Amino acid sequence: MPSGDTTVKFHTLYSDHHGWLQGWLRRRVGHAGDAADLAHDTFLRILLTGRTPEAEQSRAHLTQVAKGLVIDLHRRRLVEAAYLDALSHLPQAQTPSAEQRALIIEDLLLVDRVLGALPAKVRQAFLLSQLDGLTYSQIAQTLGISFATVRKYMLRTAQSLHAAMLASEGVNGR
Repeated sequence: MPSGDTTVKFHTLYSDHHGWLQGWLRRRVGHAGDAADLAHDTFLRILLTGRTPEAEQSRAHLTQVAKGLVIDLHRRRLVEAAYLDALSHLPQAQTPSAEQRALIIEDLLLVDRVLGALPAKVRQAFLLSQLDGLTYSQIAQTLGISFATVRKYMLRTAQSLHAAMLASEGVNGR
């Protein structure tokens, strides 16, 4: 629970910089509603971490947090657009419900975050396997690594995805 001093610092940060941050975000994302949501999420993230910056670092800190959220928003929109494009090629009877689509998009975003956090070669080995259908031997040859290294990379990816899914289930209650 935040202390009284932390609460005062956060309130001061919010009241002094909310309008500025929302304007800054509006210029970046071009939509007032998105800017308002991102400003809210920025302050929420700071509140949840409990790391309220000192006054002289306020705008730099807010900008840093907000930039990450803008990147997340763009990534989410790219994933959603790709998924919706793939769905547009399905017969109407096979199209998932709105709720199912939302859950699938959340899972796709989780996979995207996990893969993005992996080293490039590990991620590349996984994608060559899952998207291009290459065997471990073909992946080893393509990447110039051993078969055993491909197996290690695939295991690392599977473990990372599994841990993220378990954490997500704990947070989302699914």
